[in-house]
Amino acid sequence: MFNKIFLLASAAAAAPTGDLVDKGLDHLSRFAERMVEWGAEFGSRLFVAILIYLLGRCLIRVIDKLFLRFLERRKVDVSIKGFLHSFVNILLQVLLLVAVISKLGVETTSFAALLASAGVAVGMALSGNLQNFAGGVILLLLRPFRVGEFIECQGQSGTVRSIQIFHTILCTPDNKLVYVPNGALSSGNIINYSRESRRRVEWIVGVEYGQDLTQVEQVVRQLIQADARILPDPAPFVALHALSASSVNVVIRVWVAGANYWDVYFDFQRQVYDAFNRAGIAFPFPQITVHQGK
Repeated sequence: MFNKIFLLASAAAAAPTGDLVDKGLDHLSRFAERMVEWGAEFGSRLFVAILIYLLGRCLIRVIDKLFLRFLERRKVDVSIKGFLHSFVNILLQVLLLVAVISKLGVETTSFAALLASAGVAVGMALSGNLQNFAGGVILLLLRPFRVGEFIECQGQSGTVRSIQIFHTILCTPDNKLVYVPNGALSSGNIINYSRESRRRVEWIVGVEYGQDLTQVEQVVRQLIQADARILPDPAPFVALHALSASSVNVVIRVWVAGANYWDVYFDFQRQVYDAFNRAGIAFPFPQITVHQGK
């Protein structure tokens, strides 16, 4: 367009003076006609682009609602549902933007190449965050843990508060928030304490040498039978664990529901202490025997 205007102006300057007015008016009329044609064409494209944008926005809202209903029917976790919903929404917005720009006459190939170049540059600068993003996708697909479960990972332990795009938030037992990168989390060891419905509780109790181990086992099994929170299957296990330097160690293993783990762990220790004192079973303490030579 600008090249044609320049050529018309050059031709008008090179024409004789007598024909300058007529040719100038002719060129101006042609230029005005072309501007009107271009304006009409651009106006129609702009109208269609606005129509595509409005219809696209309505379509995106409908897809969002249908996608949310699909996630709710599949009973997807709240954090996963929010992650997937935001990701799909951003993807649809980008596709709508490309469609509108393409309708306005902008070359989408060059636009895509520009986005690709920018993506490579941003990706090199944010390689760690991209790794965390990929780790978050892996966690959402494999689901080694869910929101509300107690896990141990990367030297940290706590209840999963939320699974975000780049980090997983843990709430520790002393109410501290720990942000664990998804990249390291997806490639490291994860211990999930809440996934199974039953857990095994173990105690190692020491008694003095010379105590009747049969009596010790009877007292322990009476306490086990009296506690309704302890499951009968698998059967409780009581046995001699080790003969240590100052004590005879007895191991006690029982199975409980996961929700009762810590209550049983602390309550049963107190019950063992009280029962042993009543039965006259002595607890050990470090002793050193000194032999004096003559």
